Amino acid sequence: MTISKKELEDAARYAELVEIIRENNDLYNEGKPKVTDAEYDADFNEALLLEDVYPHFITPDSPSQKVGAKAGEKFSKVVHSVPMLSLANAFSKEDVEEFLQRIKRFLALSGSEKLDLVCEPKIDGLSFTALYTKGRLSKAATRGDGEVGEDITPNILMMNKLPQIIEHVDVPTTLEVRGEIYMSRSDFLLLNESQKQKGKPLFANARNAAAGSLRQLDPTVTRARNLSYFVYSWGE
Repeated sequence: MTISKKELEDAARYAELVEIIRENNDLYNEGKPKVTDAEYDADFNEALLLEDVYPHFITPDSPSQKVGAKAGEKFSKVVHSVPMLSLANAFSKEDVEEFLQRIKRFLALSGSEKLDLVCEPKIDGLSFTALYTKGRLSKAATRGDGEVGEDITPNILMMNKLPQIIEHVDVPTTLEVRGEIYMSRSDFLLLNESQKQKGKPLFANARNAAAGSLRQLDPTVTRARNLSYFVYSWGE
């Protein structure tokens, strides 16, 4: 079988993109991104286009097969009982239309039937999952690669805003909630002012600050920073 020059060039570009995306995933999960979301998305979508043209390029390490970075070595691992999937992106009117058509096909609706949509701003923080057993917070983890995350239970327990006990007559024996840990803009500004006064490096943005605050080996650092949470789905 003869491989064309174009395919060889595309294979080299694809390998380059896979490495770039892997590196940026790692930096993002460490709270130290070096590219914008738009730049990351452009690389990711270029890789997906190449996968569409050359399906044999796809391996278990391909961008389309991954959600994020692997769990860090400094934390214990948590295997998600239900995979933590990432949100899909849309970059054009056509992307949105295709999204709506997929929903209609799934619901067996005709193309002319209308859908009711709910839209809300995306809170950009660190994805987390919290497991409550008999109403008591028993385990918390990051998303990691979607299958395996980091055990951040001690850090989550330091958050004053997240309830450690759910007191309700109908609370399930097992309840796993998922959402985002984030830092408000005002708390971010206060944190950076404190960092500046102490002669420490400033955080680039509130998302980095939240991720860095939560992924600490010393949970008291987490307690000292005013983190918030937003729950929007469930797992187990």
